[in-house]
Amino acid sequence: MSAPITFIFSVLLLQLLSASLTSAAGGSWQLLQKSIGISAMHMQLLRNDRVVMFDRTDFGPSNLSLSKGKCRNDPTDTALQVDCTAHSVEYNVFANKFRALTVQTDTWCSSGSIAPDGNLVQTGGFNDGERRIRVFSPCRTCDWNEIPNGLTARRWYAANHLLPDGRQIIVGGRGQFSYEFVPKNLVANKINLPFLSETNDKGIENNLYPFVFLNVDGNLFIFANNRAILFDYINNQVVRTYPTIPGGDPRNYPSTGSAVLLPLKNLKAAAIQAEVLVCGGAPKGAYLSSLKGVFMKALDTCARITITDPNPQWVMETMPMARVMGDMILLPDGNVLLINGAGSGSAGWEQGREPVLTPVLYRPDNDIGSRFETQNPTTIPRMYHSTAALVRDGRVLVSGSNPHAFYNFTGVLFPTELSLEAFSPAYMDAKFDNLRPTIIAPKSMSGIRYRKKYTIQVMIPGGNVTENSISVTMFAPAFNTHSFSMNQRLLVLGNDKVTALGNSTYTVEATTPRSGNLAPSGFYLLFVVHQDIPSQAIWVRLW
Repeated sequence: MSAPITFIFSVLLLQLLSASLTSAAGGSWQLLQKSIGISAMHMQLLRNDRVVMFDRTDFGPSNLSLSKGKCRNDPTDTALQVDCTAHSVEYNVFANKFRALTVQTDTWCSSGSIAPDGNLVQTGGFNDGERRIRVFSPCRTCDWNEIPNGLTARRWYAANHLLPDGRQIIVGGRGQFSYEFVPKNLVANKINLPFLSETNDKGIENNLYPFVFLNVDGNLFIFANNRAILFDYINNQVVRTYPTIPGGDPRNYPSTGSAVLLPLKNLKAAAIQAEVLVCGGAPKGAYLSSLKGVFMKALDTCARITITDPNPQWVMETMPMARVMGDMILLPDGNVLLINGAGSGSAGWEQGREPVLTPVLYRPDNDIGSRFETQNPTTIPRMYHSTAALVRDGRVLVSGSNPHAFYNFTGVLFPTELSLEAFSPAYMDAKFDNLRPTIIAPKSMSGIRYRKKYTIQVMIPGGNVTENSISVTMFAPAFNTHSFSMNQRLLVLGNDKVTALGNSTYTVEATTPRSGNLAPSGFYLLFVVHQDIPSQAIWVRLW
């Protein structure tokens, strides 16, 4: 065979192999609720297996009444001053039931994170909600508590992250090129961050809901528009400036891609590697173009960078399909789920087209070119203001989508979506039941410490358990809105020792992370993963 023919044959073979790796479909969908009464614009899993969801209060009446004749009286509301309907719900994951909650001020495009005590601390919004702090405590009958003027600055489209000292940092927001802390600093609590004004495209922005991740050295990786910095928030200084993403296209709202900090591994190593993956979004000009009724194709690229490298560079990859307004969810087996979104247009009212119904699995440990795998599609478009969240049994809840103002079900291309679905990744298939660990003991761990060894007892019916086949992972539940899951992180603890006890029962020893820079104090889901099949998690509290 001549050299040119051999080369052509090799290229064709590689293309065939690539196609086979990216076309396999897996996972399944279940409609949990045809309507939860509101459109879930924001979503957060709590430590009692309830998920708090909410939209916005200036949205007109929802399809869910408040209990006992409760009404929200708000003379500043731009849609309805007296509103006796709910704009927030609490969903019970295992009972598949929900109840109405009461928010008093406008939560539109707000942010939040879980505090170390397990409470949801939720910040900002629009109009009368822009400086509010709202707290939701996990209990059977709890409701929202609101703190007027809890924020120093107006925060709308900001991003939150839990810090090692237990505070939240709130970064950016519309017209806010600054950050602040909750609880507030004793000194000035509104601190300028010039990087945010530098990344602001005039008249478009493209740097709202910045992607913020706690790096392993305790500094913050902050990505806005098409570039990033490593930021020392204690001393208010930029430690490092990262290269611009190749191509220079924007990835933040309204160009709205998504991002994750990839699973942290080798946690006992002296130097721990941290990588960030940014996927999808809309090209330059897409937002203004969509306002004119021209919907540009979304970006089909992902950019991956090792943020701890001395000379970090972005590595580009191509997704099986273009996606704007997609969500990226870390799974307990270490893979990443890309879900929701549109194939063209931009974030904004009626500005997206071509719903992407097909999720994609990204396997970060595979070789480049073989990391993406398409999954089975849903039938429900999830576009602007859709949400997704991992829950304790390994499913991903998906809800929301209302790409126009007010609750509108007729006369629009994509009506307001009130349904709630669950996507079950392929690891939940019954054919893997023999490999699936069941955690026997403990049922939860409320007081685990840093750098300590703990023992977990599991049952694995199929046997064939080796130290190389089993791992322990810890997941921090995220606050999800506008295609970004704030505070999301997955730590791979591995195992120190696996012991067979007989009758398909084993003990697994694992050591917790060494500091709050790796895992801030708080509540985590702890999974045992055997041959890439995760158990149902238990709740643990690390402090």
